[in-house]
Amino acid sequence: MERENRAGRRRNQLVVLAGPTAVGKGTVSTYIRENYPDVLLSVSATTRAPRPGEVDGVNYYFVDDAEFDRMIEAGELLEHATVHNAYRYGTPRGPIEAALEQGKSVLLEIDLQGARQVRESMPEARLIFLLPPTWDELVRRLIGRGTEEAAEQQRRLETAKVELAAQDEFDYRVVNHTVADAAREVVDLMKVRAAPSRP
Repeated sequence: MERENRAGRRRNQLVVLAGPTAVGKGTVSTYIRENYPDVLLSVSATTRAPRPGEVDGVNYYFVDDAEFDRMIEAGELLEHATVHNAYRYGTPRGPIEAALEQGKSVLLEIDLQGARQVRESMPEARLIFLLPPTWDELVRRLIGRGTEEAAEQQRRLETAKVELAAQDEFDYRVVNHTVADAAREVVDLMKVRAAPSRP
């Protein structure tokens, strides 16, 4: 059921998409950005280096530790967390609040720690947990993307087990069998129509 404010209208929709490492959160959210223009995809700040093909300001705001500290001190982040005991991620507050004020739907693709912080600060947010079809498939995706060394892969898999155990904290669960289907399910939960297909 949709949460309503006292005036009886549906609140501006903030949706959080979280899930274990390598489940495909970034791929699903990129598909949504490209195919559902009514959805504003929040861009996170991170202290990690860009991966091949990632663009600053589109995929992430890539910042150093000093700038990240400044953003925290200035209260500019809706949530922030250290992920995999290494890099920090955070969601800039300003663009989200501006979009919600304009009545837009906003999608945050963040980690489990961040989702919990958003739930505390914005309890009206709708939380969606993205699941892999199977554990073996999650392992295959993580190793197959080849972006981490073996020790890092093992650390991420251990983290993924903990993350999967938290799925009951979420309002909805979506299984990422295929990117297009998972994206459509997420958008359906946001009650946003797809853009008409181009001829």
